[in-house]
Amino acid sequence: MPQAEPLATKPLPDDRRATKVRRFAMAVTAGLIVLCNCILLFGIWVSGVNLDELVKTPDLFNSKEDICLRMTWQRVAGASEPVRLCSEWINLADPSGKPHLLAKDVKVRQGPDGQYYFDRGVRADFRLLGLALFVAAVLLLGMWARRYLVSRYRVQLGMGEPRSPICLH
Repeated sequence: MPQAEPLATKPLPDDRRATKVRRFAMAVTAGLIVLCNCILLFGIWVSGVNLDELVKTPDLFNSKEDICLRMTWQRVAGASEPVRLCSEWINLADPSGKPHLLAKDVKVRQGPDGQYYFDRGVRADFRLLGLALFVAAVLLLGMWARRYLVSRYRVQLGMGEPRSPICLH
């Protein structure tokens, strides 16, 4: 009776190897999508960044759509005397009914026509840049890990020589 060869030494046909590599690549991709999303959510939770506040523009009083509740006197650049401004109001478009407050960092300036305008200025928020860099780093790390794992699996199946996972071709 002839002895059977062990399974480890029996070579697989190329189409079966390719199918196994494809299945492995899909499984690794799905696993890394879940893992990378968990890392992103954990990173956002740990950092304490409130995404609603991160991209929110300052709330300003609009006399056509809001009802003023409280007026205050404020110094305004370009005016010799303090100016009376609405510092607390109700926005009729806001269903919560909560009063809105004028932010402390909002500047009011007198224009050349004598009217007063809110100076929005340049509002650089580096937390948004940090969040974008963190997302990019997690994505690149996930892509590198997928390439590395699939490349190692190919070598393990005997489909080729190891490729560097750093090379993104």
